[in-house]
Parts: sequence; structure tokens; C-alpha cells
Amino acid sequence: MVDWHEKRQLVKVANLYYKEGLTQADVAKKLKVSRPVISKLLQKAKEEGIVNIYIKDESVMTVELEQKLEQYFHLESAIVVPNDNLPGEMAKQAIGQAGATYISRNLKNVQSIGISWGTTLASLIQEYPYERRNDIQVVPLEGGMGVKEVEIHANHLANELAKKIKGQCTYLYAPAIVATEELKERLMAMQDIELVLQSGRNVDMAIIGIGNPYKESTLMKIGYLQEDDLSQLQKLGVVGDIGFRFYNNQGIQVDDTINKRVIGISLEELKNIETVIALVEGQQKAESVLGALHGRIINVLIIDEKTASAVINKYESENEKF
Repeated sequence: MVDWHEKRQLVKVANLYYKEGLTQADVAKKLKVSRPVISKLLQKAKEEGIVNIYIKDESVMTVELEQKLEQYFHLESAIVVPNDNLPGEMAKQAIGQAGATYISRNLKNVQSIGISWGTTLASLIQEYPYERRNDIQVVPLEGGMGVKEVEIHANHLANELAKKIKGQCTYLYAPAIVATEELKERLMAMQDIELVLQSGRNVDMAIIGIGNPYKESTLMKIGYLQEDDLSQLQKLGVVGDIGFRFYNNQGIQVDDTINKRVIGISLEELKNIETVIALVEGQQKAESVLGALHGRIINVLIIDEKTASAVINKYESENEKF
């Protein structure tokens, strides 16, 4: 407990430093003491509650969420995008803008980019700025052919990103999921397909989306999944999908019949890529994101505020049990 004289001194020092804007050296000179003494007095003013520092800005909440995500899951970077009252498409656009800015600023020493598929990544490409990166090769991380939703297939997104950056593009001329394992083996034996997949495994940066196969699933929408498939996935404990690969709550790829027919890199191969950036929008994906984080599949997460908060709440609830 400080006495009146000490409290008066603490208030005076705090007022000179915080309100009048003097430096610690200026305050020390004015009060004829050393600068370390002023530093200690300012610290004590905080401890005694005389000074309460807070940041007055709407982004403070998102920054706190980012710090928790980075700390809890050892992420290289987390970017949380405010999305209060934004409708779905605008929220997705905001994620795309944030992703475009982050990627554009972090292409130093990047010679190859792998890209997956999906509506969120389509928003990223739409928002990506035109720039000259002639030395960068863009590679699809899985197949993608057909007539449905071609604008979100990996081949199309790779081509569009390459055009935006004036780079080079590789195409994977195969469906994402084929009818049988035998057909997959025959296609994988083709040199052109294997060469593209090998390039995908060795990119410097991978850009992916995360899906929830049960809720608002693009896989269901375009016919890759049927109701029978969902029952099987639930029995296997699947919580999410990345690039047509399904995984459980620990981020481990499950051994289901669909995974055996996918033409694309596996989750283990994805984890070997130096920088894996996930773009996510939608609270229905919270459990899917948490599984991917548990599995250390990604190291950069760009996510909307509500979903980030849901992920952290789930994680903290899990850890309260232990």
C-alpha cells in the first residue's frame, strides 16, 4: 500500500509521461532523478492501478485472437478478419482480400506456388492484384475437370493466379476424384500427371481451403459426395477436408474409399511444404479448422473473426477437461 506522498509522485510521473508526452529522460531531468528511477515509478503506477493502458481500436479483438491462434497452435502467422454483419459473399471477399495482401507481401524467395480449389480460393484470386512475378510457377495441387463449377477447380485457379502475376502455369489434366482405384493407378502411371504432382509436392508455398463435408459443403453441392458417403465419413470420425482429402479431429488423413480415388497430393505431402496458407470463412468450419491445426497441416491461417473465436473456444473447452 503506497502512502499519500508516494502516490502523489506516481501520479505526477504518470501525468508527465502519458498525458504531456514527455520522454522518460525528460521526466527524469525535470524531477532531477535518473531515468531508471522514472521507469520503475511508471511500472509501479501500473501495478497500483493508477495507470490503466488500453488500446482503443476495433481491431484490438482480432489482434488478440491472432495472438492466441499463433500461441496455441505454433502458427507462423494468423490473420483474423472482422466480419460483423457481413453477408456470406462479402465475408468471403474480405478473406480473399486479406489473403491476397498477405501472399503478395510474402513472395520473397518463392519460386513455386501450389493452389487447391474452392470458393474461398476463388475469392482470393479475384482480389489478387496484378503484378509481375515472371519467375514464379503456379501448380494445381489436385485434379479438376468437368463442366460443373469449373471456376473453382484447381486448374482454373492456377491459371488465373498465373495470369495475375505474369507467371507460368502447370495443368493437371485429370479429374479430382476418379470412379475406381484401378483407374487412378492407370492415370498416376502417366508421366505427365506424375510430373505435375511431383511439382506440387515440392512447391515453396501452398494455398488451400478447408471444408466441412457435412455443412454447407461444396463437395455435396457439385456432386462429389452423396448421403451414403457422409454416413461412412461420420463412422470414420471425419471432421474436415482439404483438397478432397478427409481427416479426423487430430488432422490425420483417414483411409476411406474416396481418398483412395483422389488424384492430388496427400495431407502428409502437404505438411512437408514449407509454407501452407489456409483461407477459411464460415463458423460451420470451426471443428474442421481445429482438426487441421491439431494435425499441424498448416502454418499460416487467414480466417474470419467469428470462426476464429469459435475455434479458440473449442480449443479452450477441450483443454479445460485435462
